[in-house]
Amino acid sequence: MNTLLERYFSLTKHNTNFKTECIAGLTTFAAMSYVLVVNPSILSASGMPVAGLITVTALAACIGTLLMAFMTNYPIAMAPGMGLNAFFAFTICITREVPWEAALGIVFWNGILFVLLSLLGIRKKIADSIPNALKIGVQCGIGLFIAFIGLKNAGLIIDNPATLVSLGDLSQPVTLLALLGIVATIILVARKITGAILISVVGLAIIGAFVPFGDGTLTPTPTGIIGLPESISSTFLAMDIMYPIENFAHTWDLIFALLFVNMFDTIGTLIGVSRKANLLNKQGELPKMGNAMTADATASVVGAALGTSPVTSYVESASGVSAGGRTGLTAVIVAVCFLLALFFTPLMLVVPVMATTPALVMVGIFMMESIRQLDFDDLPSLATATVALLAMPLTFSISEGIALGFITYVGVNLGMGKYKQVSLLTYIMAAIFVLRYVFNLK
Repeated sequence: MNTLLERYFSLTKHNTNFKTECIAGLTTFAAMSYVLVVNPSILSASGMPVAGLITVTALAACIGTLLMAFMTNYPIAMAPGMGLNAFFAFTICITREVPWEAALGIVFWNGILFVLLSLLGIRKKIADSIPNALKIGVQCGIGLFIAFIGLKNAGLIIDNPATLVSLGDLSQPVTLLALLGIVATIILVARKITGAILISVVGLAIIGAFVPFGDGTLTPTPTGIIGLPESISSTFLAMDIMYPIENFAHTWDLIFALLFVNMFDTIGTLIGVSRKANLLNKQGELPKMGNAMTADATASVVGAALGTSPVTSYVESASGVSAGGRTGLTAVIVAVCFLLALFFTPLMLVVPVMATTPALVMVGIFMMESIRQLDFDDLPSLATATVALLAMPLTFSISEGIALGFITYVGVNLGMGKYKQVSLLTYIMAAIFVLRYVFNLK
């Protein structure tokens, strides 16, 4: 057994062992397992069945993580991405009124394009041609968007005909518990408690079991503790892969937005986690970046077939790296944990939406951390990032934030005579988005 593990994962070469990798895998799983509850909660807004989505989420995470493990031997776990799932449910399905089956078709083609870009080696050229300010603005904007969704779901933020939005009724148990959960989660994360987000979700669900709500309690009584996984028959291969082709004028920007967000989210996560694990070479590059991106893209295609939003690398993998994880064996342990978690589906099914609010807000806070990389003395960059990050939550659309960010960056630089520092791709995308707005091509 040890010989087999050594052959596949080169444990000695990476100065690690089986015990350390197992602890690291369990640590990573504890840090990101909240996705099993949060992802179904978000995707269900599109009309997809919650029960089956728990199984889909676990399977997509397991398969994606195994792809990363065996294609790269990196201690990086994967699962349906936060932000990408919000884009799927709220922008594609709700705002643009695309059926969820067709939305899965969009995810499928996004994955195919991602695979081709990775295999052809032009991914890096595209990444380098996009202004850094736009990348930062998009990541921060998605963070605000996710946090806004969490606050809205718990009733902490409600609609108001006079001011558009306003504070909800904090005297209600749901909103009060969500607010307390947010504060508690921030404290747990600040104290570097392993699995802080998961602890907050479980804690709120348990408290909810004692809070009267309607004819029962906020957290209903589960049918059991252990049970067989729910069927995925309603989402498996339900994707409408022809819809994006037949309605290309209506979906091209959605495919691009998914590709844009997925690509830069993946690159940022891979570099960040790999730096912590000392996997970068002397040039600061990840040796198997191509393989990692291909694994990421392939996982999205598999996820679409199963019935979920794009699968991507998780920054929570850094927690496993901090625990000593250095090889793909860490990722394999995470994948096994996702499979075992399926047998606790009855417990996950009763977690109220309110309990997921702290997780969404905390993820949003994490994504806002990249704002520190922005050059506040460079007005074009500051304007671009600000427009993009404000537009996403205010328009309830990630794609609109990306579009307005491109247009702002090009417009400001042209007006300031800095047209030479704008890449050709950025000009092209800005022009296309302008034409889309002028001719109302939505």
